[in-house]
Amino acid sequence: MSEEPFGIAVVGCGVISDQYLKNLTRFPDVRVVFCADIDAGRAKAQAEAYGIPDAGTPAQALARDDVRLVVNLTVPAAHAEVAAAAIEAGKHVWNEKPLTLDVASATRLLITAANAGVRVGCAPDTVLGAGIQSARRLIDQGRIGTPLSALTLFQGPGPESWHPAPEFLFAAGAGPLYDIGPYYLSTLAAIFGPAQRVAAVSRRARDTRVIGSGPRKGASFGVEVPTYTSALVEYEAGQAAQLLFTWDSALKRNGFLEITGTEATLAVPDPNRFDGDLRVRRAADEDWTVIGSAGAAAGRGSGVVDMVRAVRLGGPHRASGEIGLHVLEMMEKIARSGETGSFETIVSTFDMPAPLDAEWDPYAAAV
Repeated sequence: MSEEPFGIAVVGCGVISDQYLKNLTRFPDVRVVFCADIDAGRAKAQAEAYGIPDAGTPAQALARDDVRLVVNLTVPAAHAEVAAAAIEAGKHVWNEKPLTLDVASATRLLITAANAGVRVGCAPDTVLGAGIQSARRLIDQGRIGTPLSALTLFQGPGPESWHPAPEFLFAAGAGPLYDIGPYYLSTLAAIFGPAQRVAAVSRRARDTRVIGSGPRKGASFGVEVPTYTSALVEYEAGQAAQLLFTWDSALKRNGFLEITGTEATLAVPDPNRFDGDLRVRRAADEDWTVIGSAGAAAGRGSGVVDMVRAVRLGGPHRASGEIGLHVLEMMEKIARSGETGSFETIVSTFDMPAPLDAEWDPYAAAV
């Protein structure tokens, strides 16, 4: 195969764009040709910082013939609109999580993309990192026996202490469930497969919060969503999971995910990272056995490379829109259960992607 690098436009040049641009400008299978933002100055600054040849508005990005894929890093409220415009322009789309704000718009988006013959991918692509992929391969090898259940914990005081403009993280489509939940739910999807029902309780400790850093330090803002969610999940293959996501805790406890099998328990690396060691413990063991992870830990944008390679080869990409939709439905139903107290059935499903080979490398040119 001999082709030019896949042309990409990054739309949305906020805080998260640094992590993407740092990597996408170094992956040889792709070439970022345009930075776009509703703030033209911000787009220009990011283009200059990362050596991108041009910058401007989202509409200008979509009008370019050399843009084949849009990396949509806008705020959650704009995900559906920006992605739909890209699809209408005939571009593939990679969306930051969540896919959209609700299942209805996400479903329409995937149907529109299928009719247009373009693909939709969705963050988080941390599931493609060495840590999670090594855990998947270890479980597939039978190292913990048959997987039975999972326990996840994410606790902390909230991002307003460090983020200079945290309001969007406490608005619709965010909160700890929607902002952090996708990392854990996507990891469990990669290990257990589709879920079939959920139940939850949710709380909001305070109606207002105070910005703790930056030029607006000391300013208060309203909280629109629950800041504590505890959920139960039952999976189609029979496994169960307990999950806790909260920004109401003085105790920080992040990255905790354990998978219990019939033979052993596996401590999975932080789902919000691409690397990390695995730890395995059997009932007779006095301590954990540490197993180093193997594979790529390049960071955000790895899923874009996997998607581009899949487009060219004709196979499925792993961090798919279908998984993004399934995770979004889980979060929507968890939030609904938190309001009603009822079990909620999950309707969407997906084909479980094959694990990555340990030799998979986004820094190695595949074209």
